[in-house]
Amino acid sequence: MLRKTVLARALTIAFAASVGSVVAPGVAFAASNSAGDIVGRAAAGTVITIENKSIGLTRTLTVNKNGDYQLTMLPPGTYTVRAKRPDGSEDVREVAVAAGQGSSANFEASTNTVVVTGRLNRIDVKSPESSMVLTEAAIDRIPVTRDVTAVALLAPGATRGDTRIGQTALRSGNVPSLGGASPAENVYYINGFNVTNSLNGVAFNQVPFEGIAQQQVKTGGYGPEYGRSLGGVLSVTTKRGTNEWKGGANVIWSPESLQAKSVYAEKSPTSGRWNLLERPGGTDDLQGNLWAGGPVIQDKLFVFGLIQGADIKRESYFNNTQEVVKNNTPRYLLKMDWNINDSNLLELTAFSDKSKDKVQNYASLRPYQTARGADRGTDEYTSGGENYIAKYTTWLTDDFTVSALAGLGRYNRKSNIQSAQCPYTTDNRVTPALVLGCATTVNITDPNANDERRALRIDAEYSLGDHGIRFGMDHEEYKVVDGTFTSGGERVWIRNLGVGSRLSNGYVNNTGAPQSYVEVRHFENGGAFTTKNSAFYLEDNWQVTKNLVANIGVRSESFENLNAEDKTFIKVTNTIAPRLGVSWDVRGDQQTKVFANAGRYYIPVMSNTNVRLSGAELDYREFYAYTGSNSSDAFQRPGRGAMLGSRATSSNGEAGDPRSVVDPNIKPMYQDEFIVGMQQALANRWTVGLKYTHRKLQKVMDDMCNGPGAEQWALGNGFNASQAAAIGGAIDHCFLYNPGGDLTANVDLEDGKGLTTITIPSKALGFDKPQRKYNAVEATFERAWDGVWNLQGSYVWAKSKGNTEGYVKSDIGQDDSGISQDWDYPGLMEGASGYLPNDRRHTVKLFGAYQVLPEWRVGANFILQSGRPLNCLGYYNGTLDEVSILYGAASFYCAGKPNPRGTLGRLEWTRELGLQATYQPKWMKGTTFQVDVLNVFNDRGVTSVEEGGETALGTPSPTYLQPLGIQNARTFRFMAQYEF
Repeated sequence: MLRKTVLARALTIAFAASVGSVVAPGVAFAASNSAGDIVGRAAAGTVITIENKSIGLTRTLTVNKNGDYQLTMLPPGTYTVRAKRPDGSEDVREVAVAAGQGSSANFEASTNTVVVTGRLNRIDVKSPESSMVLTEAAIDRIPVTRDVTAVALLAPGATRGDTRIGQTALRSGNVPSLGGASPAENVYYINGFNVTNSLNGVAFNQVPFEGIAQQQVKTGGYGPEYGRSLGGVLSVTTKRGTNEWKGGANVIWSPESLQAKSVYAEKSPTSGRWNLLERPGGTDDLQGNLWAGGPVIQDKLFVFGLIQGADIKRESYFNNTQEVVKNNTPRYLLKMDWNINDSNLLELTAFSDKSKDKVQNYASLRPYQTARGADRGTDEYTSGGENYIAKYTTWLTDDFTVSALAGLGRYNRKSNIQSAQCPYTTDNRVTPALVLGCATTVNITDPNANDERRALRIDAEYSLGDHGIRFGMDHEEYKVVDGTFTSGGERVWIRNLGVGSRLSNGYVNNTGAPQSYVEVRHFENGGAFTTKNSAFYLEDNWQVTKNLVANIGVRSESFENLNAEDKTFIKVTNTIAPRLGVSWDVRGDQQTKVFANAGRYYIPVMSNTNVRLSGAELDYREFYAYTGSNSSDAFQRPGRGAMLGSRATSSNGEAGDPRSVVDPNIKPMYQDEFIVGMQQALANRWTVGLKYTHRKLQKVMDDMCNGPGAEQWALGNGFNASQAAAIGGAIDHCFLYNPGGDLTANVDLEDGKGLTTITIPSKALGFDKPQRKYNAVEATFERAWDGVWNLQGSYVWAKSKGNTEGYVKSDIGQDDSGISQDWDYPGLMEGASGYLPNDRRHTVKLFGAYQVLPEWRVGANFILQSGRPLNCLGYYNGTLDEVSILYGAASFYCAGKPNPRGTLGRLEWTRELGLQATYQPKWMKGTTFQVDVLNVFNDRGVTSVEEGGETALGTPSPTYLQPLGIQNARTFRFMAQYEF
């Protein structure tokens, strides 16, 4: 009995340590990202019984003649697994189950006489997935910012995206790039429900951080139950009630007084270098959480609830403006679980991350100082919303399990701007630019802007001998109310125009002297739009031999986008995405694994495409000589002299016929992936791994506007001048198609026959094929937590190269997913091939914790990463077209010469160290005191810069290379917590 107890304890620690720390890669068989599996082998006829006393769940099955068993879709937790063999012998194990993962429990031989002499870490030999799992306990031991992105960035192959991607009026963008994909190509789940904001893919709903029980990050090789992602899958499982009432409260405070100084960038007049100088300001962040969970009915009905309160204040001091932001919006999480009986489980989740920022704006009397000028009004911004999820799981037989999920999610994007009548004007002749007049923001969102998702998902698993069959479907409708307009109806710049320099509308300064000019842009769009996505999948997890598992699957997705009149303008059905993975347990002892997988992955057309392409949009620019003085009223409008050239119109305000804005043969964006790797378990809980990843973007979906190219082709291919003009005009308002291929367009030739289908060859449009290749070699090691210490580390060498980043364009901070300025005209793509914005050649990550004394624990987190490639973007001066110059500093020409992508060096390396100390006194059981210091050495590395190098053709921009993204200042975070 003693030997059995020792063995069970050793295995319990080993498995719990693996799940409680990092598991990479994951286990196959788990069909749900909110539930896990227990799989294993035993003699045929063995009766397996599992029990989770904390939630009153018990299941029993008999092992089949092949010696395999599988218990699927289990709520996360610790299970007692009993195996009673036909010969009467019996074994007992404790197994930790994590969501989206599986755990092994093999009973092929009796352990009654086994003596445990060491603790070997067992690895996952059933799956080729690349995955990282962190439980609440593991996250608590790591000094990181308390959000989903910060946890995801611990995974190998994860890089922080450009701070402008997903940026709001108040917050920098905070989304990761995973595996070389753009930050808009991930998918996010909470308890199995997709919470990705599908307007442009760079936002997502989040539960209060204290409500997270587990977070999983899949960075490649995931099975066919997952789709709508080319980057990664981020899944959060929330806490739940158990048979024991538990609760707690904490206070978390990051005081502004201990935060390192804010900084701003100033250009040296002598060296021309940008220097970071200190300024006042910072954030005081006080949050409190109160939670409780337990049984409403013992073993049957459980509840968990959490409320989060906040008192956050941020003060910022700019060149000639100031702002004070306050937020005290409460958030909540409610989870209920009902064990209807041993075969049926119902789960209900409700949470809110709705947040309202109130911004008080002031003029500044002195640049970057606290001296306060006139009150410029109060603005309000709302984000986030409510989500409701219902999931039902039924174990119909020992071999057949089905789950069904329905969800409703809302996301607000509302704004209430007091200065909405004021044009936003900046004087860009100086650095940093001066803000003139009473405007407080550039673009204003429709006060009614919001998004709503309704989703249904069904998953099933059937165990059939050596085959584990999984299949399912999902359908979601995403409704968007969106609209944007420029504050005061105009965005205004005052700029310099050098002698002989040319504006984007063609005007050339031939006055013989430099002149100042006023550029005015008017922009507005909006409407209500619906997007529908659906998919079904089938997979066979085949135990080919005792040591070899093959995952053979296929996923089919369909996408439909409707315009503001609910008419379909994009419809793609039955895409085929095969997935194949193999995993080899080399010696059959769960110590050495070799794995590989290959797959195709599609991503849907974002709702942003509905808004920008199928809605009514008015966008034009005008240019005037600057008189040298501004109006004396609150608007401070720059004096306008003679108009310089003619108006440059990008969109005329009319919504096109849905049949005439999209190539009817369009294919959605997709990527192929290949991964091969190995993992080795060592003594004393150590695991090492090595992996190679190759990803290649095969299709891109974007808008193209090369009407002149289409017209020239038509003139040379049998169309008369009138017809050619009609073809060019149809393309001129921008067509959605697959760049690099032929374009099929429905065009009204004005011959009384309605729309005529015309195919324009790719050569006539002047575009190369899209390219994005990601290659990475990843080396990892892990020492699993044993109650005393753990350590996790990775080194990734990666190369991301091509002519398109994907769904966003970090070069200019554009997150118009699927409809960026890429591919609009050939000139914008000339020189675009090179190292992409998310290319980070070297990345080192290291984190761990050590229990110094029974009451004291310390932790650390360190990231070292090489810099981003640099560009100089300017006015197009090539010969491929005459329109690209209208885009301003947007091409890979600068100072009139080509500067191909990524050829101007790189930003410097960045490093960041976080430290943590935790005190849990025995004299007050359940109490925890913790202090985290993030960015200990206050490294302020620059992560992105202004790459626009000109203000007109031949006129250098004074803001070129100005730092835009800077590492966060050193921050102290204190926590006091009590749990019962």
